[in-house]
Amino acid sequence: MRKSSTFWGKQFKEENVVLAWLMSGLFGVLSGIFLVFGYQLETHGSINLTDKNAILVMVCIMAIMTFDSRYVWRSYDNCGTSRDRHFAGRTLPKIFTETDRKADRREFYKLHLILIALNIPVLLAEFPGFFVYDAQDELNEVLTRTFTTHHPLLHVLLLGGTITLIHKISGSWNAGIFLYIVLQMLVITWIFAYVITFLKKRGVGKKYRIFWLLFYGLFPTIVMYTLCSSKDGLFSALLLLLTVFLVQLFEDPQEFLASKTRVAAFVATAVLMPCFRHNGFYAYLVFVPIAIAFLWKKKSIKLTTILAGPIVLYLVVNLALSSLFGATGTTHHQEILTVPIMQLARSYKYDRDSMSEEDIKTLTSYIPEENLNLYTDKVSDLVKVDFNNDLYEANSRDFWDLWFKMLKKSPGTYLNAWLLTCYGYFYPPASFDVYKGTSMFTFTYEDNCYFGYEVELPGERHSFIPIIDKFYRYISIGTFPKDAPIPALIFAPGLWLIVYLFVFCYRICRKKKNGVLPFLPMVLTCLTVMLGPTYLVRYVVILWFNLPLLMATSDAE
Repeated sequence: MRKSSTFWGKQFKEENVVLAWLMSGLFGVLSGIFLVFGYQLETHGSINLTDKNAILVMVCIMAIMTFDSRYVWRSYDNCGTSRDRHFAGRTLPKIFTETDRKADRREFYKLHLILIALNIPVLLAEFPGFFVYDAQDELNEVLTRTFTTHHPLLHVLLLGGTITLIHKISGSWNAGIFLYIVLQMLVITWIFAYVITFLKKRGVGKKYRIFWLLFYGLFPTIVMYTLCSSKDGLFSALLLLLTVFLVQLFEDPQEFLASKTRVAAFVATAVLMPCFRHNGFYAYLVFVPIAIAFLWKKKSIKLTTILAGPIVLYLVVNLALSSLFGATGTTHHQEILTVPIMQLARSYKYDRDSMSEEDIKTLTSYIPEENLNLYTDKVSDLVKVDFNNDLYEANSRDFWDLWFKMLKKSPGTYLNAWLLTCYGYFYPPASFDVYKGTSMFTFTYEDNCYFGYEVELPGERHSFIPIIDKFYRYISIGTFPKDAPIPALIFAPGLWLIVYLFVFCYRICRKKKNGVLPFLPMVLTCLTVMLGPTYLVRYVVILWFNLPLLMATSDAE
């Protein structure tokens, strides 16, 4: 039942007043925490709960954001049919005629060609492409035929196999890198073109589709990962495609299941997506039971099979690839234990007086003292690299006994240790300086490490359009965030996380689950990176990829 209420002198209708206030309150509280805690971590390197001024500011921000979001949501509802259909989202009548299908295909091909054309100047400026982020390690696995499961094996084979093959034919490493980047660009831009075509079917107007086309083809953060050899670009593009399918599935399960082609494409995407980043599998694994619970009454057996099937297929594919190429399993417990390791390392640095000699002896048996002395706030690589995996496998109890003991003594230290490695994801003005002072192949990071930028050996950069190259270097490792702090915010994941939070809270308060549930794999993936070694854009580039879909997702049930 809908109820009437008065808000600042106006009449509005509410479906559930309590839920609406809860969601606007949740948005306000989280926004206040993100902004104030983020500021303290950025400025002081720790959270200070005794700072009364900071707490007062946080409470004010919470109140303002709560009431403002409530007002905006009610005003949005009051706009009714007059609001822009681009943001409301709607599904047009289904297209059945062959003429319409041909026109749809023609537009898709045109969009794909335009996206390719927009990327080519940057690719020429950065020739042979951005070959960075574990690229050399993955290539070496193929060259030495020593495969491991540390990096996703499918990506290792695609990247290393392509580059090695072209090098054997042409004698040029750059030619191999260039061809791989081109092939990846074709796949990612194909998915972008499909998304924009999907927006048209949802009734998004031409001017908005042009905007999103230019967004996909020109926005530097997106172009960087379209033309970067790292697995993150392909992973995020496949996660985007999976989200498109999920939007269709949740809105009309019957119609979705009626198309064998669409079902097959969904299953293939759900299998391939985690093949490019392991955390994608864990996110999808958690998502499946939630999705089944919401769709249980709608062809339950078939839906359960389609949703759960990719989990089994992914495990089979992974096992088959590992067996075929003799990949050795890597026991890297430190990848999962990043947060506890950093918490103990920070306790060792700042609270050593509260540790007994036995505690220190236990700690250094797992983490060498020289690594503990290399502790830095924002990145765990130097601390965890020599973690004693053999000892942990033989005796993990001592590690966790010490961890719990220090947690009781220094909970604030533990909280700071964790948040300092991830606050860049939720604080918009955060500095991406986690690798400050680290020397790469061709440069040393100074105040900005937004993007890797370089070409690792055996590749070598030859820019054919230097002015574009200078622009991307400026954004990636230059002083752009300091020179233009306001424009730099749209390059920050923290801003877009707050935007997503705002939209999702609104849709939940209006009980528009179809506008939230399709994005759950993305949300779960982003939550996994909060437990990672540091904060980098590469891990959350999906926030940019999914923006057009977020804005066009229907609010209607």
